[in-house]
Amino acid sequence: MEMINALGRRKCAVARVYVTEGTGKITINKRDLTEYFPSTILQYVVKQPLTTVDAVEKYDIKCTLCGGGFTGQSQALRLAIARALVKINEDDKKALRKEGFMTRDAREVERKKPGRPKARRRFQFSKR
Repeated sequence: MEMINALGRRKCAVARVYVTEGTGKITINKRDLTEYFPSTILQYVVKQPLTTVDAVEKYDIKCTLCGGGFTGQSQALRLAIARALVKINEDDKKALRKEGFMTRDAREVERKKPGRPKARRRFQFSKR
């Protein structure tokens, strides 16, 4: 198997993933997964597509992450890994789709409007 690459996005985060056959090592921006995401919840989020198709120790994953916060980055990486797994084996798509890993979460931050403190929040109103 040659190198497979895929892209995942979430909010402002972009994850580019390069998958090769290996022992299950995940490297993000030249750092280990546990070093980049110290939170076990975020590590779990990243590994979800791999555990769904029982491929945790089949592939080595190299990833470049940029933009966004750590939650958005982990979800972008999850989407990228899921897309790469589908490129490797088309049969996994149904299981990954059922878990919701193939769907791009399109929710973005709504822009701040003029004359308001936030997007929809209004300044405090008082009759007096």
